[in-house]
Amino acid sequence: MKKKVLAVILGAAMTMSLGACGSSGGSGNSASGQDSSGEKTYTIGISQFAEHGSLDNCREGFIEGLKEEGIEEGKNLTIEVKNAAADQGTAKQISDTFVSDKVDLICAIATPSAQAAYNSAIDTDIPVVYTAVTDPIAAELADENGTPVGNVTGTSDELPIKAQLEMIREMLPDAKKIGIMYTTSEVNSVSALETYKELAGDYGFTIVDKGVTQTADISLATDEILEEVDCLTNLTDNTVVNSLATILDKANTKKIPVFGSEIEQVKIGCLAAEGLDYVELGKQTGRMAAKVLKGEAEASEMNYETITEPGYYVNTAVAENLGITVSEELLETAAESFDSISS
Repeated sequence: MKKKVLAVILGAAMTMSLGACGSSGGSGNSASGQDSSGEKTYTIGISQFAEHGSLDNCREGFIEGLKEEGIEEGKNLTIEVKNAAADQGTAKQISDTFVSDKVDLICAIATPSAQAAYNSAIDTDIPVVYTAVTDPIAAELADENGTPVGNVTGTSDELPIKAQLEMIREMLPDAKKIGIMYTTSEVNSVSALETYKELAGDYGFTIVDKGVTQTADISLATDEILEEVDCLTNLTDNTVVNSLATILDKANTKKIPVFGSEIEQVKIGCLAAEGLDYVELGKQTGRMAAKVLKGEAEASEMNYETITEPGYYVNTAVAENLGITVSEELLETAAESFDSISS
């Protein structure tokens, strides 16, 4: 009798266990659900490659863009943010974790994080929406006509290089050589550098480039390139931008102007930039992600998007320190100008 009772109990336990396993299996995501009112809730993993102003602005803009579409943290949205500290191996670990957690969507900020997230999620149905990817085609996230290569889409921060060269020429009429430092493993930087070299001659410039592989290379590379150029201009290179304070300190000592690629770099000491507003880029990305989460569109069906109108930003305090006069015409056309250097 005792054996029969024990068999019944064990059988019931096994049935309950198998039922629990079945409820979490399958290829679909399990992070989404419903709140007490029955409204759908979402979980997003944000993988940010490095911590600096432009990428931080992308993240904040992304969250704001979602909010504009009714997806708000603390109400129907849970967000987990992880930073790779400019390490590609860490970026892969982060995206693997998000896939393991079965989040509803991964937002990848910057090219290395976007590539890692796509590769981690490629055999799942988790969509990846990226931002701050300069060249999605070179990064193998889209084909030649902008069509996604898989369940991945987002926004590009492609630089307005022609506008940047025109602006540098107007501000530095006698300059001949522009220095560019870049990370050799960042495909976005290699692509932008090639474009600079193609266009520089049209404006009477020669490009002097210096490749680095890690943050530790920045100091020596800066010393070397400053001996050869009349000014520096930044790409959207994460390793280089992450070390901008070091670069500016060395350049200021030699009275060599540094041009930025977006507004935050001008705030902290670059002379000027024909660049992007990364908060707006992030918002645009958030609105795209909201469509995916709501089921209004598939990431695999959405071509990547860009912001087509750059803004001119200038720091008059930097100009004064360098003995450079900014024309009234340039000041009048500035989207924003700053008369101090923020720390």
